[in-house]
Amino acid sequence: MTRVITIRIPDDRDAALEQHAQEVDRNKSYIIRKAAELSLQEYADYLIALERLRDKDDLIISADEMRKRLGISH
Repeated sequence: MTRVITIRIPDDRDAALEQHAQEVDRNKSYIIRKAAELSLQEYADYLIALERLRDKDDLIISADEMRKRLGISH
């Protein structure tokens, strides 16, 4: 199921959106939908990271330690 949502954006943003849509050969609705999906996913990831930072029992290791555990040299 899909739902129509109306938004208002400044003319300069619309022009940039139109240009981008033409460059990738997609319509503006597609670009906005994908941007919203990405934004929501990034926000969900942010909330998970924030929760983990606040968890005093969650072990935090350095990037060097993670590389060592994964067998990755830098």
